[in-house]
Amino acid sequence: MSACHKILRKSKLFSQTNTFIKRHVSAKAFIFEKQFDGFPKESDFKLVTKELPALKDGEFLAAAEYLSVDPYMRAYAPRVKTGKTFMGSQVAKIVESKNSKFPEGTYIVGEYGWKTHTISNGKGTVSGLPSAWIIPDIGNLPHSLALGVLGMPGNTAYFGLLELCQPKAGETVIVTGAAGAVGSHVGQIAKIKGCRTVGVAGSDEKGKWLVDELGFDHFINYKKDDLRSKIKEFAPYDCYFDNVGGEISSMIMAYMSLYGRISVCGAISGYNDTTVPKATIVQYPLLFNQLRMEGFVVQRWVDRWFEGVEQNKKWINEGKLKYKETVTHGFENMYAAFADMLRGGNTGKAIVKV
Repeated sequence: MSACHKILRKSKLFSQTNTFIKRHVSAKAFIFEKQFDGFPKESDFKLVTKELPALKDGEFLAAAEYLSVDPYMRAYAPRVKTGKTFMGSQVAKIVESKNSKFPEGTYIVGEYGWKTHTISNGKGTVSGLPSAWIIPDIGNLPHSLALGVLGMPGNTAYFGLLELCQPKAGETVIVTGAAGAVGSHVGQIAKIKGCRTVGVAGSDEKGKWLVDELGFDHFINYKKDDLRSKIKEFAPYDCYFDNVGGEISSMIMAYMSLYGRISVCGAISGYNDTTVPKATIVQYPLLFNQLRMEGFVVQRWVDRWFEGVEQNKKWINEGKLKYKETVTHGFENMYAAFADMLRGGNTGKAIVKV
């Protein structure tokens, strides 16, 4: 056999071996084993490893680099069937592809849940939402921001505040959960729009960050301060962006302006309750101050998704919008990051780096 034929033969064998290696990928995943009873427990999840099949035409293989943990996961958990991969978004890199719309090397945000590798065709879900979207050009900004200020939380803040509350220059905006991914973003947009902004969070350290770095005008520590007197001190409020629900929301609504607007994003204060949580009724302030209160899910604006991404990117590049990430390292620590976030341990966006 000639030297040329030997080289060619080795090349073919290498190519076949390389294809073999690519196709035999083991994916780790956290299976939702048991419905939560109160605060989620580590035993409610099971870490499994599964070998993935070869790609079919129209499919691609995505390897997770960053995974998101968010409050909504606790709220939506009762709707998730046990035995399935737990929900969530991730930033992933396409490492192999047979789909021209999702070429190898592309970075995407995928609704793939808590797993390290996913085979997908990129098609939309049953609800019509995209199962994956390609991260647009964000320059030198980290891809992880597609899970935060340039992703779902950023759009939640952008559309939830501007579309529902419609803040005007000179008005006062109050935000609960103000040091989280959404709340910290909401407060900064309010400042960009010329509003006086009050943030409610659970530590003086978070409050210092909100006021000194993000430009909030005032801070309320819901764990230490006399809540009613502090809420009254900075009142009245024209807009309230509600991330927590519960009694604190009832208090805030009692100190709102005539024709005030309330955007209801979440109710994390009651997510772990095993019985229906109770709070002072809000019908009186709603009636007498003629308030407008509206809940929302950000996918309402899925057709305008990249409008929010582009505007938030512009504000970052202009120095008007700052962000912070609380990063947990290691896929095996998904539960730890999730539990810490639910306890309020994060400042800004909570993510896991694989």
